[in-house]
Amino acid sequence: MALEVSTNDASALTDTDLDELASMEDAFSAGALSKAKEDWVLITTARFGDALHGFTFATLERIGGTPCVLFGLMSVKRSSKRDQVLRGLMSEAYHRALMAFPDEDVVVGCRFVNADSVVALKDLDDLTPRPGNDAVGEERAWGRRLAKRYGIESKYDAKTFIAKSGAQEGYLDFESAKPDTLDPEVVAMFENVPVAKGGAMIVYGWTMAEDLVKLGKR
Repeated sequence: MALEVSTNDASALTDTDLDELASMEDAFSAGALSKAKEDWVLITTARFGDALHGFTFATLERIGGTPCVLFGLMSVKRSSKRDQVLRGLMSEAYHRALMAFPDEDVVVGCRFVNADSVVALKDLDDLTPRPGNDAVGEERAWGRRLAKRYGIESKYDAKTFIAKSGAQEGYLDFESAKPDTLDPEVVAMFENVPVAKGGAMIVYGWTMAEDLVKLGKR
């Protein structure tokens, strides 16, 4: 059975739709998803037949004139097909970005609570933060811009890219089926995130215009 990925206006979601999203993995409550409906423009769902396997709330916008793909939240069902679902959701996001920002470099960002989910951004350049890179200057500035966009700037530390609390109303909810294959340096980086207190890390990267043509191709 083929994976079917579709994108619609988030404002069109009904209460029944929100209940379905909330029941998939229980990562986000119906209340949190209702707020996401108001905060984010697009809702993307991934299904095998009638079964929901993943969804994303996101928006395409410009920050200081720079094209951005901003994920409000994403959740992927813990099934044997989770990697395929994640790829499908990301491919759809890149396609939308290509349609909205042809011939431009694009920033892609999200909030994260574990090392597993960073694989979603594996096709991006200059991922920040990352092991072995001491982010400075403009790299930290982009972290602050995203923190402000997410409304968590008051709890955000630009040096670590971590908001220590109040940052989990949306994040990329994904767990690897093979956690033993994760990069141990990335795992160590996330040990500093106080997840139990509502903390999250902002991670972002770039896709160059020529790469976006490939990533967003259908």
